[in-house]
Amino acid sequence: MNILLPLWLSMETVSTFATEAQRVHWKAPAMIAHEESAPHQTQLDWLTGLMRGASVQQAAKTLGEMAGMFHDADSLRAMDQSTVLYRVQWTEPVAQGTEGGLFWGSTIIEPGRVGDEYFMTHGHFHLKRDRGEYYGTIGGKGMLVLMDQDRVTTADVMFPGSLHFIAGGIAHRVVNTGDEPLLFWACWPSDAGHDYGSIKAEGFGARVLYRNGGPVLIPA
Repeated sequence: MNILLPLWLSMETVSTFATEAQRVHWKAPAMIAHEESAPHQTQLDWLTGLMRGASVQQAAKTLGEMAGMFHDADSLRAMDQSTVLYRVQWTEPVAQGTEGGLFWGSTIIEPGRVGDEYFMTHGHFHLKRDRGEYYGTIGGKGMLVLMDQDRVTTADVMFPGSLHFIAGGIAHRVVNTGDEPLLFWACWPSDAGHDYGSIKAEGFGARVLYRNGGPVLIPA
């Protein structure tokens, strides 16, 4: 993958370590990424969450595809069903189901609400329940909703720079609680799989609703 390095890594760096007895100077080698140095299949823009390259796959989820996910069905039907809630890009360097591999992707969730419920992802368990995942927030504000197999549901606040470990056995959904797109990176095992059916059938144990001027996690 071609990763844009911060400026401080693309320059020669001189660090000074001082003690009362001595002063040592250390000069780090220049670290510069050149696009022509290797045939990169996937390129990332860390600040926008966008990916490009022949190996990148992408999908979008519309309001019409989220029927049954929001609690206010009347409000959902009254909205433009072609409205895009979120977009996903990802790359699969190995085949799905391969043990020991990793997939990488990004999600951009638009701001908005269906009635009093914030725009959100569908949410899922992993088919292999013991597989975990990492999310890292790029921009925007949101909540990572987490539910264990006993339907105990909690939420972590997402903000630029926040890193979230999702343990195995935990269903997860992301909710945009801000006024701008919520962007985050994700990394998960290539043999994890996705169980969307359990969420479609039973939902989460709580919802993020607009209350008293802001988001509140409320039992379903």
